[in-house]
Amino acid sequence: MSVFSVFSRVSRKSLIASLLALLAFAAADLWVWRTLEEAYTKTRDGRMRGIAASIAASAPASPAERTAWGERLKGAERDFDAAVTEGFPETGKPLGPVPVVTTAPELVALLTGPDPHVAKGVESAGYDEPFQSGQRVTIGGSERILVFAPLHGAPGEATGVALLAFRTDASDRFIFLLRLFACLAAVAFATILAIARLSRDPVLSSVVLTLFVIVGVFTAYPLFEAGRLTLVRADGSFTRDVWKSVFTEGRSLAALRGSIQLGALTATASTLIGFLFAFVVGRTTIGCKRLLTAAATMPVISPPFSLTLSVILLFGNNGLVTQRLLGLHDVSIYGLTGLVLVQTMGMFPIAFLTLAGILEGIDSTLEEAAMDLGASRLHTFLTVTLPLAVPGLLSAWLLVFTNSLADFANPLILAGDFRVLSVEAYIEVTGMNRLGTGAALSILLLLPTLTAFTAQRRWVARKSFVTVTGKPSGRITEIVSPGVRRVLFCAVWGVVIFLAALYGTIVAGCFVKNWGIDYTFSLVNIREAFERGRDALVDTVTLAAVATPIAGVLSMIAAAILTRRSFPFKRALEYGLMTPFALPGTLMGISYILAFNKPPVLLVGTAAIIVINYVIRELPVGVEGGVAALRQIDPSIEEAAQDLGADTPRVFRDIILPLLRPAFISSLSYTFVRSMTAVSAVIFLISARWYHVTVLIYNFSENLRFGLASVLATSLIVIVLAAMGLMRLLVGRNRNLDKTLLSR
Repeated sequence: MSVFSVFSRVSRKSLIASLLALLAFAAADLWVWRTLEEAYTKTRDGRMRGIAASIAASAPASPAERTAWGERLKGAERDFDAAVTEGFPETGKPLGPVPVVTTAPELVALLTGPDPHVAKGVESAGYDEPFQSGQRVTIGGSERILVFAPLHGAPGEATGVALLAFRTDASDRFIFLLRLFACLAAVAFATILAIARLSRDPVLSSVVLTLFVIVGVFTAYPLFEAGRLTLVRADGSFTRDVWKSVFTEGRSLAALRGSIQLGALTATASTLIGFLFAFVVGRTTIGCKRLLTAAATMPVISPPFSLTLSVILLFGNNGLVTQRLLGLHDVSIYGLTGLVLVQTMGMFPIAFLTLAGILEGIDSTLEEAAMDLGASRLHTFLTVTLPLAVPGLLSAWLLVFTNSLADFANPLILAGDFRVLSVEAYIEVTGMNRLGTGAALSILLLLPTLTAFTAQRRWVARKSFVTVTGKPSGRITEIVSPGVRRVLFCAVWGVVIFLAALYGTIVAGCFVKNWGIDYTFSLVNIREAFERGRDALVDTVTLAAVATPIAGVLSMIAAAILTRRSFPFKRALEYGLMTPFALPGTLMGISYILAFNKPPVLLVGTAAIIVINYVIRELPVGVEGGVAALRQIDPSIEEAAQDLGADTPRVFRDIILPLLRPAFISSLSYTFVRSMTAVSAVIFLISARWYHVTVLIYNFSENLRFGLASVLATSLIVIVLAAMGLMRLLVGRNRNLDKTLLSR
């Protein structure tokens, strides 16, 4: 379509209205920019005059003391240079007997030079009046703003002048960014206006543009800042020193080996237990399947510290089992063994949820055919069932491996002397103030994840696992013998009982005076925990409640756009939306600190940066769920609504969103749960004003206040369960998707 044909669809009246709207926005944008710049400049100049007055007031009267004072001034970190004189120098004449103390020799020449602004400043100081020059001078290779302040002997009597030359680099950068954002706002408004007037589907174009902006600002830009920091010195020059230290220091390499070892062991154990539960629930006639499913998913909705806390209470140095029951004093749960135990119990639900659908989808006619041909039950399982479940097994292993590498909460408390990258990155940032090294270690976590992902994809692509080629069988044939069924029954219920013991220990820890020392019943911990953690609980619930609907609606919109519409760079947008799922939480937290810790996008310390982090981190799961649900819905339903005159927003509101209700509820629930139990990223983003209860639980655990930690962990579990039930009640069920069971 040519430019002329595009504009031919736009009437002259519409074009004039658009130009008037653009001019009105430009005028408002200009007014806002000028107002902000003037306010900032006024504040900056007032600060400079205040500093100049303080320097002049602090200058000693004695020449000897003033020399020592000047030396101290030279050694201090400052954004200005100063020259203090006793008496008033004259323009074009040498200072002569006028004593001067300065931090920059150029200021001495400036005081006696021909500059009329300097002469006016000295004259104003002689009349006991401060003066700020409107003209900048260059000193030491940078532009300076000159401020003159009088020195006083007796009150109201000026005896000398203090000249301060302030650097303007930081303020100039801020003003430049302010002007840049004003221009970008005008460009963005013009773009949106053009889309609305010229696009065939303005709503679609605006939504796609908004999603690209979100991905660019809150995913690509922070990651770029993190990567840039690892390659740039403080002065802006390129360096490879950070990466050299990472790959040559034994500490970093040991942490990388530890993370891979922990991830491999946890992924293997979790996949085995997850497969056990999925097989029992989906392929056997063992009863109480709902209870087994609920028990297997409980660790997903509990705080990350909860299982670690219960393992310490049971098997720690003063644990109930190790010390009270068995009398063991030399056994330590800290280190690799404890981490594998805790992560396996906390992450096998990921494998279970991944494998449950895979095992239920296997066509039983293949197993029946194998057994009809004389194969034993074990041989049928090993040659038919297990090979067909391989894609699910590999996917489950990869998901658990990725989550284990990115896990931050459990190693932070339970690692002991065992090193992992996520904790090392945290120590580098918070303990040693080396953001570049912390960012490099977090980026290093991506290497084993991407390697495992690539290997898994290539291995699965070499084989075919298709079993549904026509109408699938509506029944499932049990291939286990009664004896094996009893073994499986004991195994799954053994895990359930162990999980119940872990969670029961957390609840019990709320009601004892001092676990490991005094098991007397007490309510002191409950009262103290709520007194000290009330604000953190309120902050956590508030932030999660704000992030949940934003992430839920945004994920459904993105899923609908990606599934039902075609537009340029669609694949790039999809990759951008899914990228945060593969990133360690420590990397996201560090990236957000680097990207949003300077004006004009100064978000660090505010609630906004925590909410944005929640939304971006949990968006991929909601998008994936929405895409999977939309692929099961016939597009002709939406096409019929559009043929009847419904526009894009109404189709989404009245057709797509109701049909996506299950995926929408899942997205809301997942976002709320993950926001309530987040640690790895949020520990970098909290502030004195906005705190998080999981960080408080960690602090209590570090200080051996396990009773207080148990109370807050139990409170989190109760809040999460109550919120999930409330969301289901508020959103309700979709009666259009209900099915009726008919007897034959």
